[in-house]
Amino acid sequence: MSELNRKIVEIFPHESLFKNASIYSIFSGYNLPSFIKDWIIKRFSSEKGELDTDEVNKFLKTYIITKNSKLRGKLLNPNTEHTFLARIIIEPDIKEGKYRFSIPDTDIRSNEAEIPKHLVNQHSKYLMGGETWGIIKLIYVPPQGKKKNGHIEMIEFKPFQPYDVNLDYFKDGRKSFDIEEWIDLLISSMEYNPTAFESLQQKLIFLRRLLPFVEANLNIIELAPKGTGKSYVFSNLSKNCWLVSGGKVTRAQLFYNVASRQSGIITKYDLVAFDEIETISFGEESELQGALKNYLESGAFTVADYRGQGTAGLVLLGNIPLSNYRRPISEKYFDNLPEFFKSSALLDRFHGFIEGWLLPRIQENFKLNGYALNVEYFSEILHKLRLAPEFPDIMNELIDVPKNADTRDTKAIKKICCAYFKLLFPHVREVSDVDKDLFENYCLEPAKKMRKIVKEQISLIDPEFSPNIPDIKMRQ
Repeated sequence: MSELNRKIVEIFPHESLFKNASIYSIFSGYNLPSFIKDWIIKRFSSEKGELDTDEVNKFLKTYIITKNSKLRGKLLNPNTEHTFLARIIIEPDIKEGKYRFSIPDTDIRSNEAEIPKHLVNQHSKYLMGGETWGIIKLIYVPPQGKKKNGHIEMIEFKPFQPYDVNLDYFKDGRKSFDIEEWIDLLISSMEYNPTAFESLQQKLIFLRRLLPFVEANLNIIELAPKGTGKSYVFSNLSKNCWLVSGGKVTRAQLFYNVASRQSGIITKYDLVAFDEIETISFGEESELQGALKNYLESGAFTVADYRGQGTAGLVLLGNIPLSNYRRPISEKYFDNLPEFFKSSALLDRFHGFIEGWLLPRIQENFKLNGYALNVEYFSEILHKLRLAPEFPDIMNELIDVPKNADTRDTKAIKKICCAYFKLLFPHVREVSDVDKDLFENYCLEPAKKMRKIVKEQISLIDPEFSPNIPDIKMRQ
């Protein structure tokens, strides 16, 4: 066992998990994200880390439903109830005043499945609309009275949230790791092998994908070649992230549906990521762009007579053509974005940029074979760090902002810097705990660089924008 693995097990004995490809082959045939897989593995592992594969298989067959399960047919048996763990999508039906749902991994469709309003009211955070995970119990309700059709009804719901996270415990655990060990722990907890990366710098670029998970309203653009793992991070790491892959996005979906009076996905998640951004189309473009500008600036939006707020950051993930030297063919990176996003005023509201072409293509040696924090616990930690109040105050005592600094640039640099701070130095309680050299090298300078790229690229589109950023420095 490596020194890092030994430390992970010693410091986080109940939160760590041994991972390798052979263990997770047990989930072959099941479409499950990492946070569900880790919860199941943890549930059926002994204190010594030995996995009871028979019990896992039994659980999967009993509580995980697939398209081949013939669930609709089974539900037709009179007075039979079926309980299982599933991903469900809730779709409010404004015409009939009902809450309908579908289960994407089965043959159950929204036009035949309903949630009673008392259950929606009981779990309004999860069942008002959108996607969620939970333990659900279903029953078939046959036609009654004048109704010609029967339907599937959800009669019980329990949100999937197995961990009550103690953030102080996590922070104290960080004290036992040096900075490079901690970076490797974070990468391992993203389910990647840290030794496969070529350099520390490459690891730090890879970790930038975690920044919007820990900082509210942090907006990032990443352009990268295919195969660098960007989709995997945003689709598997946390149930608090909504990944949009292709299709059409409307103002009603994203912000507020006037007809159904339901708030959109931007109000329900920690971040919303647009994957393969070049394949996504946008409806009501001028209205959506206006709402998006306001939201990216302030976290608030107005649709008709409704004013809403959210803490979700927006992440744009796109591909970019490279030369034989793995560098962008064009110096204008934003040429690869849809026309919808090529407004300089809109782009200026994105805080930072990730140079995805500096990351390696994911190969077999990137698969983790060792200990890491289990993904469900790790994702809850990331969620809790978003609202930890001490980091912005400590950061502001550490840095000097020029009096003539551009406000939007300053805000962007501070938000990225604070996200790095939470991610890499969560154990800090006060200014005296901070190693200022480490803070400057691992938090402030990378934040400035990420913002600098955004400004340089906007200036290539709109000459009215300066490519320069404020010279924010460490306070002497």
